[in-house]
Amino acid sequence: MKLKEVQKLLNAQMLTGEHLLEQIEVKMICGSDLISDVLAFTKEKTLLLTGLTNPQVIRTAEMIDLSGVVFVRGKMPGDEVITMAVERNFPLLLTKFPLYEACGILYSAGLKGCSGLDPNCRR
Repeated sequence: MKLKEVQKLLNAQMLTGEHLLEQIEVKMICGSDLISDVLAFTKEKTLLLTGLTNPQVIRTAEMIDLSGVVFVRGKMPGDEVITMAVERNFPLLLTKFPLYEACGILYSAGLKGCSGLDPNCRR
């Protein structure tokens, strides 16, 4: 699924990387507010959904090569986070949906999690 479809499904605002909407393919999602879980369980090219809005999210995303970050619950990151994303050509989106609902919407649309527990998960 293209990032553009994710944006539509979540009625998300693009904060950075709008030019990447048609380019980035999202194959898996991860919903977490714990950086340690993201580091431990997330695979590269995964889209992260989170309520965390600190600079560590961008550093983590860069370290494990995530496809992008969707901030949930309408939580707006600060200028430092947005500047870091722009400098790294990294897409950030913002949705008003809470984490649980946002993940459910994307799961229902065919995106799988990265745990490998779902027998239908294609990596």
